[in-house]
Order: sequence, then structure tokens, then C-alpha cells
Amino acid sequence: MTGEMLLPFLALMGVASYFQTVTGFGLGMIVMGATSGLNLAPVASVAAVVSLVTLANSAVALPGKLHHIDWRAVRAATFGILPSIVAGVLLLDYLSSAASDLLQLLLGAVILYGGLGSALRPAPLKERSGDGSFFVSGVFGGLLSGMFGVSGPPLIFQFYRQPMTLVEIRCVLILVFTVTSSTRTLFTAYQGQLTADIWMQSALAVPVVALATIAARRYPPPLSATTTRRVAFIVLMLIGCHLMFPALLQLIGEATGGR
Repeated sequence: MTGEMLLPFLALMGVASYFQTVTGFGLGMIVMGATSGLNLAPVASVAAVVSLVTLANSAVALPGKLHHIDWRAVRAATFGILPSIVAGVLLLDYLSSAASDLLQLLLGAVILYGGLGSALRPAPLKERSGDGSFFVSGVFGGLLSGMFGVSGPPLIFQFYRQPMTLVEIRCVLILVFTVTSSTRTLFTAYQGQLTADIWMQSALAVPVVALATIAARRYPPPLSATTTRRVAFIVLMLIGCHLMFPALLQLIGEATGGR
């Protein structure tokens, strides 16, 4: 990463960290989406940096908040996430390109539909879902992470539909995504892909992430619970579109080229 790209990258890290501390998610999705769109850095190296700085975000965001966490829900979701990440990677290797694009299109459509319906009716459920429901959301989150690098949507939808306070939702999502990032970091380290550049970029980003996280804890935006839930579901809709359109264009290109 060149010097002229470093400042926009760090600014992006700060904005994404603030958003994640307020909502419980978004750091990885915002940074990965923006850096790939603006060509600030290679996607693989950015993903490694995001995983590392996510740990810094949680280290600053969670102290003093652990009593808000629904540990049963976290445990159930984690049991679903860990094995399904591996399954997602293996499934992606097994599927043909066309089948993978079609699956990505269908998943994006489901996420878009769920986000739209929830944004129109942002009220939470009257009763907490069972542990099995959190496990299933973890399974689908892990599959999405393993196949397409996007683990958030099923977990965001699951937790934002619960009759929890926003503080509880934020803390539990930050913790769950910390588990995902830790798993990815360990796997990347095992493969020997944590290069000196990645460590340097992470070291520069950590202070920015920490300051943005502190700012979000002390100065959160004055949004109501309903508005915050609606914002979360609108972001889900954007993620669904982000998954759908590249896959749709790829399928159209393959169909046109095959004639």
C-alpha cells in the first residue's frame, strides 16, 4: 500500500470502527467493500488486516459490557460458525463457477428480501428465539464466510430480531465477530500469510480503530432503538445487493458468451 493510499485507508478504518461499535457490525463489510471498489489495497491483505484490527475494536468496545452478553446465544452461534466456515471453503472448491454464482445470487436475494421486510417492520420478536435458532444462524453465517467472505447477514438478522436492548445486541455481535476474526487470523497465520506489510498496516490502524471505538462509546449518535434497527436492516439490504449484482452480471456474461 502506497503512502497516498494509507491515509484514506486509515480514515476508512476509523469510520467503520465507529459504525461497528454503534451497531455491533460493519467493520469488515465497510472496509472490504470500499477498498475493493477504490482499489486501495489487495483484498487478501485487507482481509487479514481487518481480522487483526477487529480484535482491537472488541478489546476497546467490550470491557465493562460483558454482563450485557447473552452467553448461551454466543455459544450456540459459535458452535454453528466454526465447522461451517470450513464447510463453506470446501463447498466453494467443489461447486462449478456457474453453480457458485447462482448460489451467491440466491443468497443475496434472500438477504435482500429479509432486510427489506425487517426494515418495514423493525419491531423485535415478542419472545427470545431458542438456542437452536442461534445455532442455525451461525451455520449459515459460517457458510457465507467460508464461501464469500461475508459472515454477517444471518447473524445480524437473528440478533436484531431478538427482544434485546441495543447494548446487548451490539456487544453480542461484536463478540461473535471477534470469534470469526480470531479463527481467520489463526488460519492465516498457520498458512504463513501474515506478512510484515500486514503487521505494519495493522499497527498503524490499531490506534485509529481504538480512538474511533472510544468515540463511539462516549458519543453515540442520538438514534432511537427503532431507527437503529431500521439502519441495520437497510445495511443488510445493501449487502444483499452487493452479493446479487456481481453474480448476476457473471451469469449473464456466461450466458451471452455461450451463444
